[in-house]
Parts: sequence; structure tokens; C-alpha cells
Amino acid sequence: MYRGRILDVREDIVRFPNGSEGILEIVRHRGAAAVLPLYGPEDCEHRTGPDVVLLRQFRYASGGTLWEAPAGKLDEGEAPEVCAFRELEEEAGIKASRLIPLTTLLTTPGFSDERVHLFLATGLEDGHQALEEHEVIECHRMPLSRAVDMVLSGDIVDGKTVSLVLMAAVAPALWGG
Repeated sequence: MYRGRILDVREDIVRFPNGSEGILEIVRHRGAAAVLPLYGPEDCEHRTGPDVVLLRQFRYASGGTLWEAPAGKLDEGEAPEVCAFRELEEEAGIKASRLIPLTTLLTTPGFSDERVHLFLATGLEDGHQALEEHEVIECHRMPLSRAVDMVLSGDIVDGKTVSLVLMAAVAPALWGG
């Protein structure tokens, strides 16, 4: 039906588990990676951490600016870890020495096969931010506890970012906290 830069839309004839058949529209997407940069207490002023970095990013489709973790689509044949390292530096200007894989999300399984691979990044140092022409992004470092409060208050509504923030907060053993 449609072939684009980011996704393809198809109609498939599907046989359902109950034996019936139907035509379904499906959005095919090559996938993405999202990464939450996390500074441990030892990397925070007065050892008050952990801190995270979130982006304020303009998103036309959502009607405004959202809080998000650095993320991007996988290049053809690219491993999710490679994408996560690349997007972290391009969008947030941060390099990481370690990625901790958390999970893979199906973003909208009712009509899309998109999978987003989630990572925590540690061992952080300054890198070089390299935004694309269409990207309007501000980086904000904040305590993880503030990011959790923003999820609970509804200020963070992006699904991958909600998942990353809550997983980092409830499972500090994953990152050594």
C-alpha cells in the first residue's frame, strides 16, 4: 500500500487461530533502540545520584514537545547496541562505556511489528552532539527520582521512556545501584 523511508504499510490476508480469515493492515518497521543515560551516585555532585539525562524533543505527530530518552531507528542490518551507542552520542552528546540490555518492547502490536530495544548506559563521558536538521532537542540532567515523579504525574508519556525510567528505578541491581 505504501513504502516510505521509515515504514511500510501493507494489507495481509491472515488466517486467525480460530480458523477464520481476514484482511489486516500492518505497519512494518525495521525497529529502534532507546537508551537511558544513568550517572551513578559516584558521578554526581555530593553523591546524590543516580541522575539520568532526558531530552525535550519536538514531535510533530504528537502535537508538541515530549520528554524522551535518546532513541532512533536501526539502520539497515544494524545491531540494536550499535544504534543505542550512536543515538546516545548524536542526540545527547554523551558517550557510554557500557550498555545494559533491559528488554525489547512491541510499541503497538495491534497494527505494527515495530520493536524498540531498551538499554541503560553507564560509564558516561562527554561526546559530540550531532543533531539532524529536523531534530529540535534540549538535554536535561536530573535525578532519577524526579524522572519517576514525572512519569507518575503524566509529564512523561512516551512509552519507551516510561519503561526505561521505571525499570531503572525498580531494579537498581541492573546498573549497580
